[in-house]
Order: sequence, then C-alpha cells, then structure tokens
Amino acid sequence: MNDDQDPNTNQNGWMKNMLIWAGVIIGLLVVVSLIDTRGSADRGSSISYSTFRDRVSDGQVKSVTISPDRVTGTYVNDEQFSAVRVENDPSLIPLLEEKGIDYSGKAEEQPSLLMYILLQSLPFILIITIAFFVLRQVQKGGGASGAMGFGKSKAKLLTEKSGKVTFQDVAGIDEAREELQEIVEFLRDPSKFARLGGQIPKGALLVGSPGTGKTLLARAIAGEAGVPFFTISGSDFVEMFVGVGASRVRDMFEQAKKNAPCIVFIDEIDAVGRHRGSGLGNSNDEREQTLNQLLVEMDGFEANEGIIIIAATNRPDVLDPALLRPGRFDRQVVVPVPDIEGREKILQVHMKKVPLAPDVNARTIARGTPGFSGADLANLVNEAALLAARRGKRLVAMSEFEAAKDKVMMGAERKSMVMTEDEKRMTAYHEAGHAIVAVHEEASDPIHKATIIPRGRALGMVMRLPERDVYSYHRDKMYANLAVSMGGRVAEEVVFGYDKVSSGASGDIQYATKLARDMVTKWGMSDELGPLQYEEQSEGYLGYGQSQRMMMSDETARKIDAEIRKIVDQGYDRAKHVLSEHVDQLHTLAQALLEFETLSGDEIQEIIATGKLDRPDGKSIKPDVAPGIGAVIPRAGKRKGPFHDPKPQGA
Repeated sequence: MNDDQDPNTNQNGWMKNMLIWAGVIIGLLVVVSLIDTRGSADRGSSISYSTFRDRVSDGQVKSVTISPDRVTGTYVNDEQFSAVRVENDPSLIPLLEEKGIDYSGKAEEQPSLLMYILLQSLPFILIITIAFFVLRQVQKGGGASGAMGFGKSKAKLLTEKSGKVTFQDVAGIDEAREELQEIVEFLRDPSKFARLGGQIPKGALLVGSPGTGKTLLARAIAGEAGVPFFTISGSDFVEMFVGVGASRVRDMFEQAKKNAPCIVFIDEIDAVGRHRGSGLGNSNDEREQTLNQLLVEMDGFEANEGIIIIAATNRPDVLDPALLRPGRFDRQVVVPVPDIEGREKILQVHMKKVPLAPDVNARTIARGTPGFSGADLANLVNEAALLAARRGKRLVAMSEFEAAKDKVMMGAERKSMVMTEDEKRMTAYHEAGHAIVAVHEEASDPIHKATIIPRGRALGMVMRLPERDVYSYHRDKMYANLAVSMGGRVAEEVVFGYDKVSSGASGDIQYATKLARDMVTKWGMSDELGPLQYEEQSEGYLGYGQSQRMMMSDETARKIDAEIRKIVDQGYDRAKHVLSEHVDQLHTLAQALLEFETLSGDEIQEIIATGKLDRPDGKSIKPDVAPGIGAVIPRAGKRKGPFHDPKPQGA
C-alpha cells in the first residue's frame, strides 16, 4: 500500500499526467487545424459564381483552374480567388476563350492514405485517450479509491511523519490509560506474557461520549508501543454493492498481517457492527455480510497473531452481541467525561501551546467547566487565544478564558440587541433574585458571576460553580436548586407586581419541573408515593434517549402530577420567603447589575454584606433604591399559602 506517501507527490504526479494527455489532444487538434488552414490558403478568397463570371467579363481575371466542384484562379493583380462551380455551365469555356484567359483543368483531390486514416480515426483516438486517462486515475491511490480496487481496504497507515502521540499527550482519563497499558507492554515484549500462558486481549472497545479522547488514546497506544497503526472508519466498509465491505475487511487484515505486530483502529464501529436482523427486508445484507467477515477475521479458524483491534463508539447498546464476546473485544474500556482533576490536567496540556498571563488559574477554569470533554476544553483554550489575538494582546489572560467560557457555554454576546430601560431593569431584578436566593441557601453552590448581558437565547444569567464535581445530589440541595430557579420569577412578582411578570422564567420553570419530576418518579423523594420508580429511560446510552412513564393507573398519574406541583410550589414559597426578608439586598444588587452589567461572586458577597460596592477602577454604588422602584413590596397576587420549609423527615 502507498498510504504513507506524501499526498503532494501523488497530486503532482496526477497533474503531470493530466498535462501530458492534454498536450497530446491539443497537438492532434493543431495538426487537423493546420491541414484545414493550408487547404483554405491554397483556395484564396471565396466569391460567388456569378461574381466570378462578372469579373471574367470585365477582364479582371488572368488565369483559371477548373476542378469538378470548384473554380480557382488569379486576378490580374495576382490575388487568388475561389468559387463553387455551378454544374452544367456550357458557356464558361467560350467566355474564357473570348476574353483570352488562360484556363486549365484539375482532377478531384484525393487525400493520402495516412491522412485519410488519421482524419477518420481522430474521434476514436480522442475517446480512447480520455477513457485511458480516466481509468488510470481511478486505479491510483493504492487501489483503495479506484474502480479496479473497489474491494480494497481504505485503512490508512499512520507513520512517524503523521506526528507521534504518547500517553504524555493524554490527560484526564487515567483509569482508561492504565487499563490499556497492558496492551502496550504486550506489543513491546510479547514473550513476557507467553511464558505464563497468558494471551493478550485481541480487541479493546473504547466507549465514551463524543470528544472524550477515544481516538487520541488509541494513537497514544501505538505511539508508546512503536508499532504500525492502521486507522479506518466504520462507514468506509459499507457500500451499496453487496460483498464490497467484506472484501475490504479481508484486505485490511491482509495488510495488517504484513505489518504485524500492529494496531487496527476502527472508529465509529457502530456504523458496521449494529445488531444483525434489526433491518427490514434485505436492506442490510451488505452491512451484515461485512460484520460477518469482521467476526471471522477477529476470531475465526485462522488466528491473526500480533494484530490488536481497537474500536471506538458512543453507542455500545446497538452493537451485535457476537462482536462483544470474549475473543473479539475482550474488554470494554469506558472513557468518561473528565472530572475536575482531569479537566485541570487537560487544560494544562493544551495551555502549553499558548502564552499565558500570570493571572491564569487552570483550577478555576476547571471548576467552571463541569461536563466538558477533552475536545470542549481544547476548543475553550483555542477560543481564548483567538480572543486575545483580536484584542491585540501578547499573552492570554484570565479575562479571555472567562469570555471564551461564556461564549462556548452560552453563545456570543448579543451586543447589537437593543433593550429598553424597563427590559433591562426587569432582567436585572430577575438575575438579582436568583443570586439573593442562592446566597441565602446553605446547600446551594457558590455564585461565580452574574450578568445581564444577553448571550445566546438568554437575556442574563447567574452562574454557580460547585466546589468539586458532584456525582449524587442530596435532598436539601435539590430543594435549594428549586428555590434558586424560582428566585427570578419571584423577584419579578415581588417588585413589579403579579400583572407585570414576564416570560423570562421559561427556562427556570422547565428546569424546576424536570427536577421535581425526577425527584418523584425516579429518586423516590415523595412521601406520598414512596421510594418507587415510575419512569424509566428509553433505549439509549450516555445520555441518549428519553424518559417514559411506566404503565400505571390514572389515579397514580394524578398523584404524580400533584406531587410535582407541590414540590415546585414549595420551591416558589421558599424563594418568596427569602426575597421578602432581604428585599433591600435585592434592590441594591439589581442597581449594581444595572450599573456594571457583570458582577463576580466576590462582588455580590460584598454588596450583600455591606450594602455597597467599591471597585478598583473607582466606580462604586451606594445602598440607594434603584430609580423608579419603591421599597414597598406589592401584593403577590393570587399566590396563597404559608411558606413551608420542606425539611427531610427522619433524616
């Protein structure tokens, strides 16, 4: 195979052949054109037959040559002419004799045999030349992309020139890396395991969400072991013609045997390894034959010694069971989304390529990016570098990372969006309501920042950062999150009145409803319904799929809806109670947001503790009430019922 050749060399060769054949075609056309031009030049200027007779009568013609189909001659001034002869003109010869013009006859021209063959075969030569050129081009590229190499493997062999990757370039997935270290040791020293009768796993399946580093981890294994690394996508096996995929699988393993020991990496294997028999009719014959051939090659009668198959997918639930059994993919390695420690290490790897300012703290950035994969973090560092370049800076500071994080998570700032003063004031009080409730809820995560600058579809936001990654939530934290989510809606109702409540809390209501539903139907946190599961996850993996209600009676469904409403109402009353007690803090914080648009968590804490804010740039606010807003709390409207603090019973 020639996959390790320089693609620029292949492209130059293709261009060279194209120019050669183009020159041949142009040369043939030039020859024909010269022949035709020479004949036209011998004939001279063309005139009509009647004009020829008139000029003979006027004595302008000196000599004439008569052929069966044409009359050519010379004028008195030695210019040549030609005219198409009119048949059966018996008066022409007498007219020439009368005027004393020298005339002669000429037999019909017969082209030479070689010229006749050339002219007749020229179209066929052009067709054959073009066909030969096309067939030669489609057969290039190692046969993988050519018409004659339709069943050849498209696997690419990565060499040292492609950039060596080692485990030093992989961070944040230490458990997965350690589990694959055994494969590296086997490739380095196979006899170490053979002495004790051990056999290295023939295949490893990397399972994880998109962007977690599955492909990078596979390349690191090859880099550490120093062996050839073949890479191919699962979709490269599938074609519309039955049998092509199976042929490509056979060819891929033949190439791997020649380079053993080696690693064959199949990315997105679910494209070819889906459960057999799941299709309708014969629509999946090609894919199933490809899968059958892959199963045979991985663990058939002929052992492929020294070939280790590593595959990656984020949908292991759709793979065929025969593909996952021991002997083929002996182990499944989960490549998870990194935790805070892993995110910090990944950020440090990518930050090595970027000139950093002294104030950059990878730990703080890692805290603010829960759920980010390795690809997300790489994109975050790149966005920060681009932003610093646009600002004309020589170093990437923490402010660029914060702005890049906001852009990645919520979208770019909508600076062109024009908001009225009333809309800005409503947004400021909405976000201030979230922040005040979050500060006074002990179980809530600390506030990182609050802003009323529109981003994406949000007019503002309050970002809270956990101290560490959270893998399970307690009941008190869930109730705190419900109260915080209702804080914006309650602040609008408390300050502006029941009739002036806006639609800005739609996302908050959606979050609160889903959280309350999960508490009731999945986590058994309803005293009325008890610790039973009433919803189950539909088909899916790693976050895919949707929740569905299980079979239940209408009475149970009504109780579920009533409990969800009750929990959300408790969160609403809890937020109302907090904001009613601290309405002065609500006004001061909203005024600060209107003044500065963005406040950090420390600044919010200072405002709540002291009632004022003094910034290093000299700007400050006093604990005055915002213009146009009174400190008197209007009636909340139709909302009734005392505040209920939902403490866990028996906890």
